[in-house]
Amino acid sequence: MWDKRYNSSEYAYGTEPNEFLVEYKETLPKGRILSLGEGEGRNAVFLAKQGYDVTAVDSSIVGLTKAQELADQNGVSIKYIHADLNEFHFGESCWDGVVSIFCPLSSELRMSVHSKVEIGLRSGGIFLTESYTPNQLNYGTGGGDCIDTMQSKASLLKDFPNLQFNHLVEIERNVIEGVYHNGLASVVQAVGKKI
Repeated sequence: MWDKRYNSSEYAYGTEPNEFLVEYKETLPKGRILSLGEGEGRNAVFLAKQGYDVTAVDSSIVGLTKAQELADQNGVSIKYIHADLNEFHFGESCWDGVVSIFCPLSSELRMSVHSKVEIGLRSGGIFLTESYTPNQLNYGTGGGDCIDTMQSKASLLKDFPNLQFNHLVEIERNVIEGVYHNGLASVVQAVGKKI
């Protein structure tokens, strides 16, 4: 699905970084950042331009190829890994931050990935995420139509018992990101610190 989505000269979600990531970038400690489901590279490129050592993981080789092109155009270096998150080895206590921006995963896979995120974060490391909530089904402005891939404050609290959330809200906001995220949306935003 994702190779098909990204197989165009246009960037499906644009080349500008996610607004929430831009607003909360200062919460991420300088160092090694892992970006999950990075797609075409817009958020990884932004973080690299801020001086972070970024590793981007995505299951789409087409997306990662476009991400590399975007990084080259912006004069930054990013480590790209072509992998399914179900099979990706996060390591233990090796990431200063993990970023997940609109990375739709089934609830079963999400629980597994979130467990690996906690293990992979260093003490004091930050998990930063923005995702659609189940209420997004009423908007139709992005995120598909599968409630199982959507998150909430409650699901994040359940999935991350070892994080202290400095920011955890469900809000409505305009999400304008390329062709596929376009309009008023219901999202959950979170910044959690590993304790």
